Amino acid sequence: MRINGFSGMDIDSMVTNLMTAKKAPLNKLNQQKQILEWTRDSYRELNSKIVDFRTKLSEFKLSPAMNTQQAVVSGNTTAIKADASANASGAAMAVQVTSLAQKSNMTSGSKLSTSSSADATLTTKIGDLSTSTGAADYTVTINGKSLTFSSDKTIDNVINTISTDADMKVNASFDEVSGKFSITSKDYGTNLTDGSGTLKTLLGMGTIQNATAGTVKISTDGGSSFKEFTTNNNSLTVNGVTLTLLSTNTSTDLANIQTQTDPAKALDTIKNFVQNYNDLLNTFGSKVKEEKYRDYQPLTDEQKKDMKENDITLWEQKAKSGLLKNDNILSSAVSSMRSVITGSLGDLSAIGITTGQYYENGKIYINEEKLKVALQSDPQKVMNIFQGSADGATPGIYSKISDEMNGTLDLLAKKAGTSKFSSDVNSIFKTESIMGKQLADYNKRISDMKSRLSDMETRYYKQFSAMEEAMNKYQSQSSSLTSFLQ
Repeated sequence: MRINGFSGMDIDSMVTNLMTAKKAPLNKLNQQKQILEWTRDSYRELNSKIVDFRTKLSEFKLSPAMNTQQAVVSGNTTAIKADASANASGAAMAVQVTSLAQKSNMTSGSKLSTSSSADATLTTKIGDLSTSTGAADYTVTINGKSLTFSSDKTIDNVINTISTDADMKVNASFDEVSGKFSITSKDYGTNLTDGSGTLKTLLGMGTIQNATAGTVKISTDGGSSFKEFTTNNNSLTVNGVTLTLLSTNTSTDLANIQTQTDPAKALDTIKNFVQNYNDLLNTFGSKVKEEKYRDYQPLTDEQKKDMKENDITLWEQKAKSGLLKNDNILSSAVSSMRSVITGSLGDLSAIGITTGQYYENGKIYINEEKLKVALQSDPQKVMNIFQGSADGATPGIYSKISDEMNGTLDLLAKKAGTSKFSSDVNSIFKTESIMGKQLADYNKRISDMKSRLSDMETRYYKQFSAMEEAMNKYQSQSSSLTSFLQ
């Protein structure tokens, strides 16, 4: 605690005035640090938008909504499920499911019961089953893997242990209605091996039933002639339509499939892409061209004390404006996005997608009627433009722009320390970045300068205190001399 002397000098005011000029370089450093932090925050906000956009591009690329082909099932609608791919031939098909594929399994031959003749339940201990031999443990070997269960384990315990064992590759179950225990292969077309042990005997399971294939008959001439197909997993693709077999049906109760073209979902997906593309492009463009007000520097704490909260907000809005004006990373991102569209402009124009005027900075527009016609007449061509070729040899617009955005995210991560995978605007920056190192340097310089200023302030107080002490001595001596003269 400092107390002004008794000489009448206001030492605090004098030191404060002297230090105000000395603190000017510190204020300048704090302002430069604040600008760097604001700039880094701006990068993080843009990084978030890019990550969100890239995620949407992945969704657009894989979206089944881009497929304009739709399979409609009539007649028996419970026997099959049908999904048309983009290259479905459009041929009408009549389908009869003669058998479903079955997984390899083994099941109890009769209802399980307890030693007291009660029906077994999931909570029944295996040692309490009527078939128990009184042994302390029971073992089972399936697909080369053996497990041992103590007699106090419940049927539910056995089910969970067997089903979750990765090496056994089976699912166990108990039907409380029929009272039977079953073990079924997780995969179609794969037969169980072994299936031996005292637990198998205890549960009364019979011999292994091998996997069987499903069979389906399909006609494309109205039911005059059929061709038989087989499937190990109750799924097959015919004429570009994927059929999932659900139940058997008869030749008099056929499932009929018609393929229709419905461009509505694909049109909405493309419109959504264009909207997101234009929004991001506009965000980049506005930041690159944003006005910079050089007279509005970050406010110091002393300046804020004399201002209203609203005035501080308005001032900082001006101070933050133009932080990314002519930024190289954003300018490069804009150019790369526009180059992808320009490179495909011939194909895009043919389906009704064009760019705007030169001053619109690459904004794209959709002629919905023209695009709808293209989706109806040649949906595969439209899908190839956006999603790329089916074999992946030719990337589409979604992949190309995603790759460009990935490069932009790399640059932002290197410069600002942002995350390529997080869109959280409050995420922590990585310190090993260009701006992170710059901020660390600012912090060190500010800390060093504060130490020097503190030492300087202390020295001023000591000097003024010494001066005041000398003045007090002078006044005392002067008073003594005066008293002798009176």
